[in-house]
Amino acid sequence: MIQPIQILIVEDEMIIAANISLQLTEMGYEVSGIIPRGEDALNHIKNNLPDIVLIDIQLKGELDGIEAAQKMQEFHNNLAIIYLTANADEANFNRAKSTHPYAFISKPFKRLDLQRSIELTINRLKCNITTPINGSKTENSTFVLKECLFIRHQETMVKVDIEAIRYIEADRNYCRVFSTDKEYLLVTTLKDMDRKLPQRHFFRIHRSYIINLSRIDEIAGTHVVIAKKAIPMSKGMRPELLKRLQTI
Repeated sequence: MIQPIQILIVEDEMIIAANISLQLTEMGYEVSGIIPRGEDALNHIKNNLPDIVLIDIQLKGELDGIEAAQKMQEFHNNLAIIYLTANADEANFNRAKSTHPYAFISKPFKRLDLQRSIELTINRLKCNITTPINGSKTENSTFVLKECLFIRHQETMVKVDIEAIRYIEADRNYCRVFSTDKEYLLVTTLKDMDRKLPQRHFFRIHRSYIINLSRIDEIAGTHVVIAKKAIPMSKGMRPELLKRLQTI
């Protein structure tokens, strides 16, 4: 199944953070973490990249929310930011605008405020995949929809049908997607791709490979073959692979 939207909460008032987390979970989203300090949030997203960051402008610690968001976008310039704030003064608002946030939510807020801000953010993310990219914050994005990926190619986002993808190979902090007619290089990790891809179709068979289950031609003891390519299989993965094949 397709993974739910992942939302990271960066908020140093833990009662408020817990309440937000509960509401988001009830709405069907997945909270990837609740972190009180901006510098800790930076470390978190290096290995657990969310789809959306919900961050308070006023944070305790070395970085406030705006500074933390700026540093996050240095690593992931397509990261969607939503600010929480009880201080909507002009100076902070102008600083925050430089990070191109998707929304502002003023404290105290109602559940409907939170719900609509998240929905509008998701809608903007989906809309961005159909338009040309000209150095915007979605520059290196890969979007996963029900039956396809949208992959950046030159100045546009190209639609690649899931059934056309043979396998995906890790290349350090990049991924190479091998489809039936073309190879694509993506600026994302294999771990992040594994989290976003629909599990009904894809299976991470090795630390460096994700395969499309419907594209397997042969299964051996230590590898599978797809389009004459022998892809290594981690020890102990064969039983799980056979089990997964029964469900597609």
